Amino acid sequence: QVQLVESGGGLAQAGGSLRLSCAASRSSISFNVMGWYRQAPGGQRELVARISGSGSTNLANSVKGRFTISRDDAKNTVYLQMNSLKPEDTAVYYCNALTTFPARNEYWGQGTQVTVSS
Repeated sequence: QVQLVESGGGLAQAGGSLRLSCAASRSSISFNVMGWYRQAPGGQRELVARISGSGSTNLANSVKGRFTISRDDAKNTVYLQMNSLKPEDTAVYYCNALTTFPARNEYWGQGTQVTVSS
């Protein structure tokens, strides 16, 4: 069973920064895609950013220019650097990992709270 353990959440002021980390319990090279999703109170879970094994990235329009996703396969870890934080970034952030071969499997972390005060 794969475990994804997030860390780095907390409270930040608007305009501030936080860095989230997600450590996988097995080699991250095995994951085709790793990413971050978030869910605000009363809202649906939405994609924030994802990164492929080749390093290609996709970011939600709402975070482009402010957030950066990266992965360090030597540490089996994916990061989300969040700058210029806004109160609307407040949510629980979830790490996600996806494999597509030999079968499609998707894994989720337990979530970490990010709260941005104005």
